[in-house]
Amino acid sequence: MNLDHVFVCGHPALDFAATLRARRSTRFEMFVTPERLNAWYLESGLVDTITPGGEDDVREATTLREAICRLVTDRRLGEKFDAEALAMVNAAARKTPVTPQLAMTGRHTEATPGQALATVARQAVELLSGPDVPLMKECGNPECTRVYIDRSRGMRRQWCGMDSCGNKIKAAAYRARKKSAPAAATR
Repeated sequence: MNLDHVFVCGHPALDFAATLRARRSTRFEMFVTPERLNAWYLESGLVDTITPGGEDDVREATTLREAICRLVTDRRLGEKFDAEALAMVNAAARKTPVTPQLAMTGRHTEATPGQALATVARQAVELLSGPDVPLMKECGNPECTRVYIDRSRGMRRQWCGMDSCGNKIKAAAYRARKKSAPAAATR
């Protein structure tokens, strides 16, 4: 499977929750090393530089990610928040976040993995208490478990992203139609 981090969900907390891919089937973990976790923080634009992390940072991040995922699911389904997940996200959000600084070249954000994680937790709080809650949808690809913000006209978006899921589904449907079309259609 592709090891590139993907940012198609429309919100950093949802992209973070989507780093465990294919939750219903093969479950592919993106945060396999501290370096992969730090790469996510950098690629997401959350930080410009980050101090090296350790295995504890990966454990904390995956634990928080699962709590965020649980709360996103609860909110999307209109259910009461899971108390343990809620306490975990709130505790992480209370920690020191990333603090941008002004440098000669402009804005520069340097952080530790702990500060980056606290910032992700705060983003999750903002998302789950904000106006985008009704726009959260799960990808229509049965193998994908990403939740994304649907800002399309008429809220008709079906996939987390065309490159990641939409094209696969459309191509498979096209192949299925071609296969079932009668070969004798041409005289």
